[in-house]
Amino acid sequence: MLNPSPLLAQFESRYDRETWQADSFEAALRRFAALWTHARHLNPELGADWEDDLEADCAVARAVNGLSPRA
Repeated sequence: MLNPSPLLAQFESRYDRETWQADSFEAALRRFAALWTHARHLNPELGADWEDDLEADCAVARAVNGLSPRA
């Protein structure tokens, strides 16, 4: 992972703020729906078994927090 310079981080923050500030909730929801549709097109199994998809992530989170991976 690259560490951005302070100038790049400032630019990205300003860009995000100015680009999306005029968006309504409905526009954001439409964008999310379109991205979700595209993701499902790329991977039709996406979200079919979300508990199974998260199982490995949960095991890592438990280990990082000092718990048994199967707790």
